[in-house]
Amino acid sequence: MSQLDLETFSCSVCLDLLKDPVTIPCGHSYCMSCINTHWDKEDEKNLHSCPQCRRTFIPRPVLVKNTMLADLVEQLKKSGHQAAPDPDHCYAGPEDVACDFCTGRKLKAVKSCLVCLISYCEKHLQPHYEFPAFEKHKLVDPSKKLQENICSRHNEMMKIFCRTDQQSICYLCFMDEHKDHDTVSAAAERTERQRELEVSRLNIQQRIQDREKGVKLLQQEEEKINLSADKAVEDNEKIFSQLIRLIEERSSGVKQQVRSQQRAEVSRVKDLQEKLQQEISELKRSDAELQELSHTEDLNQFLQRHSSLSKPRESTQLPSVKIRPPSYFEDVTVSVSQVRDKLQELLKDKWPEVLRTVTEVDGLLPQQLRTREEFLQYAYQMTLDPNTSNSGMVLSEKRRKVTARLPSLQVDKSPGRFTSYQILSRESMTGRCYWEVQWDARVTIAVAYQDMRRSGMKKECTFGHNDKSWALYCLPDCEFRHNDTRTPIEGKSSHKVGVFLDHTAGVLCFYSVGETVTLLHRVQTTFTQPLHAGIALHYYRGDNATLCELQ
Repeated sequence: MSQLDLETFSCSVCLDLLKDPVTIPCGHSYCMSCINTHWDKEDEKNLHSCPQCRRTFIPRPVLVKNTMLADLVEQLKKSGHQAAPDPDHCYAGPEDVACDFCTGRKLKAVKSCLVCLISYCEKHLQPHYEFPAFEKHKLVDPSKKLQENICSRHNEMMKIFCRTDQQSICYLCFMDEHKDHDTVSAAAERTERQRELEVSRLNIQQRIQDREKGVKLLQQEEEKINLSADKAVEDNEKIFSQLIRLIEERSSGVKQQVRSQQRAEVSRVKDLQEKLQQEISELKRSDAELQELSHTEDLNQFLQRHSSLSKPRESTQLPSVKIRPPSYFEDVTVSVSQVRDKLQELLKDKWPEVLRTVTEVDGLLPQQLRTREEFLQYAYQMTLDPNTSNSGMVLSEKRRKVTARLPSLQVDKSPGRFTSYQILSRESMTGRCYWEVQWDARVTIAVAYQDMRRSGMKKECTFGHNDKSWALYCLPDCEFRHNDTRTPIEGKSSHKVGVFLDHTAGVLCFYSVGETVTLLHRVQTTFTQPLHAGIALHYYRGDNATLCELQ
């Protein structure tokens, strides 16, 4: 007997050979226990249906065993034929959605129906494809949460969405407690949210693309950093090797010159010493002859020999005796020591700058600073220099707060002081620095070169009116000034401004500091000298500004 014949005598619910077969009014046959179990589930609705064609029966049909089918099934059993499940079917595991129609060991569901609220295996799903009555049924991937589509209060399908309460409801809920709410069909809400979902996905995909580009850019940056660092190490090794060779050559040169001069001086001393020794010998011989002559009694012989022996001989010049001992080559050591001291002083002055250039590598990341916490990693604590302030400005004890007052009659006209109400920081800045200024009424926040004029015409000595200073005026409207050029800034700043300086990159930024930091103005230029922070006050009495202590 073929597999098709076996399926003819199989129950579409349990997929096994019919047991106590019964035929219901629509003509389909089932195991008596299978169809009873199915109809028991439908008793609450008082509406009983065929699992295959979905035809309904009222009242519940009385089941009578189909003896002819029972005899045929028995003959199949005796002949050794057993109904075999379709090899495409597989049994449901613990994590799978089981077919609600299967009895005994259940097969894995392939679809769930949102109208029937039942999950079906391939076999039991066929009526949904074959009969027009199921055309409007919505099939979805198998789900264990079908009951979530049923209202727990009214046991009805939730086909309406309440936008007011942001929840799905059934039509009875709609007629009751949600009747005055903003409601739409669940399908319409799904369509709208689907559009929002697509927009969100597009945004996410764009962000993914942007970040993938960012990752690629950072990878390239990493390669550039590594290549630059390797080259810097290699170049520095060459430079220091050259310096070492140069010092070794100079050391060798000094050594050779000292030895050469040593040989020359020693040779000159030895020559003089030999001459003196020879002269001593000759003088001793003359002394002996004169002594011998002094004992000569022959008058004529004495006189004749005296004339020849008493003539003065050429004498070698003796070395001079100095009050202080000669220094010989000690001055060489002094000169070399002076060179060493100058090198050490140069290294002491320049070495911190070398180290700072290492720690302030110009890369991508500092341009991406967004939060105050990120800026604070470059926090630079400064104090104000009283030697630059106008005499009408008073500094706090810690020299971080400055207050304006009426100037005294005796104005301090020291060349280092501003004639206007301005003051500079004591500390200069290079590299990357961040600081904040807080004030009450009006203020100018600036950076300036040390050699900016302190008195004279307004252009020469006022922040922002020359090429040696850059200034943000908060009056309270904000305005940026440099070299007497004014740039209006939209909006007002809070009474705290953060300033970020990247001296190497030529970047100067002013931020309004509140709950967040908001960029007010950005400058891109080239700084040729170290910069000092500057503050200018605009009222004569009580106006003040403070360099904030950054934590």
